[in-house]
Amino acid sequence: MRVLIQRVSHGKVSVAGETLAEINKGIVVLLGVGHGDGKSQADYLAKKIAEMRIFEDADGKTNLSLLDVGGEAIVVSQFTLYADTRKGRRPSFIHAARPDVAEPLVDYFVTQIQAHGIPTQTGKFGANMLVEIDNDGPVTIWMERE
Repeated sequence: MRVLIQRVSHGKVSVAGETLAEINKGIVVLLGVGHGDGKSQADYLAKKIAEMRIFEDADGKTNLSLLDVGGEAIVVSQFTLYADTRKGRRPSFIHAARPDVAEPLVDYFVTQIQAHGIPTQTGKFGANMLVEIDNDGPVTIWMERE
């Protein structure tokens, strides 16, 4: 399972002009599910993300978590995080899990983030989404759990 986390001052997800998710201070999580991924990877990453200290305290040090600042999250399924670009000019996505496997695991991941007390919204699995990210910092963190 792979995640790209961006700390945001504002994030929004729309499909066909309809807003599905919108937050201010928080994070946007782009989540990719690969072959063999399961609940244990989702559990680990959800806990790590909820507790990760990536927000600044009064002294400007990154000592505060999403929970500490009362932030929110948007989770967007992103199979392209499994792009293999080693050959040719068109990426291969053979390492990404099939939709029938990935979608329930994305849903499970969202419930785990919420279980840690993070208000969480989502995009729409498999849809062509417009994802607006006002990256704050910028802070962008790549995590992977196999």
